[in-house]
Amino acid sequence: MSSTVMRTRLATVAAAAGVAVLAACSSPAPSGEASAASCTPSKGKVTLQYWNTVPGMDKVVDLWNQRHPDIQVETKNISNDQYGTLGNALKAGKAPDLAQVGYDELPNLRTQNAFVDASACKAATAAKSKFVPWTWSQTSFGGTGVFAMPQDTGPMALFVRRDLFEKYHVAIPTTWDEYASAAQKLHKADPGLAITFFDPNNAEWFNGLLWQNDAKMYGYSDDKWQVTVDSERSRQVAAYWQKLISGKLVRTDLANGSTQMYAAYQKDRIASYVGAAWGYSMFRDNLPKQAGKWSVVPMPTWGTDGASGDWGGSTVAFMKGGKHLYESVEFNTWLNTDPEALAMENKLGGLYPAATAGLRLPALEKGVAYYGNEKIFDVFADSSKKIDTSFAWGPTQKTVNLALQDAMAKAAAGDGTLTEALSAAQDAALTSMKDQAIPVTAGK
Repeated sequence: MSSTVMRTRLATVAAAAGVAVLAACSSPAPSGEASAASCTPSKGKVTLQYWNTVPGMDKVVDLWNQRHPDIQVETKNISNDQYGTLGNALKAGKAPDLAQVGYDELPNLRTQNAFVDASACKAATAAKSKFVPWTWSQTSFGGTGVFAMPQDTGPMALFVRRDLFEKYHVAIPTTWDEYASAAQKLHKADPGLAITFFDPNNAEWFNGLLWQNDAKMYGYSDDKWQVTVDSERSRQVAAYWQKLISGKLVRTDLANGSTQMYAAYQKDRIASYVGAAWGYSMFRDNLPKQAGKWSVVPMPTWGTDGASGDWGGSTVAFMKGGKHLYESVEFNTWLNTDPEALAMENKLGGLYPAATAGLRLPALEKGVAYYGNEKIFDVFADSSKKIDTSFAWGPTQKTVNLALQDAMAKAAAGDGTLTEALSAAQDAALTSMKDQAIPVTAGK
């Protein structure tokens, strides 16, 4: 498994989902959440603690330390148990100054009063203009503060084995209707060939598909959350994939990033991959002999709607208990906006930056040799511009996604349907919020 996929899947297991807090509307502050903390510079030399899951981040931190002798940063990789480690530290009052947190996990941790509002620091509020707009709305909870800096994103696209499509004279699909038609044609030409796979234990991927179809899972108004996980647009997505599953046109026995997944691609048993920007290194690093056979094209769309979705991505959050907010803002801003830092993070950790400066990195403007020197990052940059900023995660997203995954796994095994899985997830959202005394109702 590539390091990038491992990082994403670890976040997935613990947090389960793809990106967003609450944009376009502001969520209520948790009980006891303090106003913006003081932003007075510390006296003398400062040492910050920064916990993350990104390969090579220690080298990026080394660069900062070399240039900032008075603000030193110690980094700790918590890939093995990201949110368990953070949760235990918070309970013990020993959380780091800064920590990597997936966008989807931010609301859950906010209900636990895990963050510090850094909006008292001018550098924190000024950073807003340096990020892709929809990412900033996620970390600021729709403008109610500055609780984290966006780090990376996962704009989605379609990875295709162009040679297989050409071999069977099947056009590269641009819409989901064309994708279903291509699935039938490929399978008819070679009964052992599937157009892709559906991982029932990957709720965050499925949520990215919902996001693309404007299937908003949550809203907030009148001092109450509205849960719309089981909406008409969500059911459209579920019914589409259910039809592919029932027709045995997609495989359901593979986990994303698994050895078995790579083996299936290696044996030419799967012709495409619905993935995110961070996934570009997956095939490059694990299937080197297929260099030149892969292309990246825009995600299939619903009719003429060119919207896209996001899968994955993370932030660097200001954690409660940090004693050096001013210095934390200085480092956090540099880490996620400085072109040199961003270039290292992309090269070493495979991060697709959330900062606008990162989208102009030389490495992202060049053709990628593995993909036939195609400028694949242009596709992801365009995808990023088409992601709905108002998509929202709920405060119990982990519980909801686990319920969704459990029901999707049953549906993949022939026990129920994906539409019924949405209903199970809706029920889990309502029950889990009510159990925590969070005002909630079923939305329309």
